[in-house]
Amino acid sequence: MSLPPMLPKSERRLLLREAAQLLENPGRRVFLRSAVGVGTLAMLTGCGIRNGDSAEQALRYVSTFNDRIQALLFNPRTLAREYPASMITTPFPFNAFYAEKDAPVVAAADYALEIGGKVDNRRSWTLERLYALPQVTQITRHVCIEGWSAIGQWSGVRFSHFLQLVGADLQAKYVGFRCADGYSTSIDMPTALHPQTQLTLRFGNDILPRKYGFPMKLRMPTKLGYKNPKHITAIFVTNDHPGGFWENYGYNWFSGL
Repeated sequence: MSLPPMLPKSERRLLLREAAQLLENPGRRVFLRSAVGVGTLAMLTGCGIRNGDSAEQALRYVSTFNDRIQALLFNPRTLAREYPASMITTPFPFNAFYAEKDAPVVAAADYALEIGGKVDNRRSWTLERLYALPQVTQITRHVCIEGWSAIGQWSGVRFSHFLQLVGADLQAKYVGFRCADGYSTSIDMPTALHPQTQLTLRFGNDILPRKYGFPMKLRMPTKLGYKNPKHITAIFVTNDHPGGFWENYGYNWFSGL
């Protein structure tokens, strides 16, 4: 889609140029150009785009609009495609905001998953307790905002089951995550309750490797890759919008596929 015709050509060029300069990160630039395209119907105010601040404000408005539309379109009963084992990508790519050698080292014996917010039981979870829960397996596609995708096999606890175990308020709006590598993100409750949203403990037939998020990641085949946090250390349920690492830089919050 193109920029809306109600904007003069000079302002459309200025908006695109300023959007591309907001961050040096190429993934953000891809996102920003995408946001301009997908969200053009929201740009009906007629406000002039004169500088970087106004471009940022306009794009954040578009991003919020896109989030709302994606949330309305999301069907919690629609499943992402699952694949045969013969289609698994080998090797599965490493992806993070740091080099693979810098992935955090988490000691299994000391690990305790913190639970907080609107839940009845805030007792922390050791890996032993997590491994003892019923496990499900999916072979699904991971889609990265940078333009690549890969298929992997993930096994772990259905997240909806885990939320029920801790007595989470399932009417709350958000579930947030904090991670050992400093990452954070959050999701809406309908996505949290989706049957394919999984607390992943294994990759393939092995305990989840460090480079893929040991001791635990959240796997959501209905979301872009950056919404799938790794090395999770804390989960909380809240009605206050928690934001996230990339989301606070302007990436779409909902980020559904």
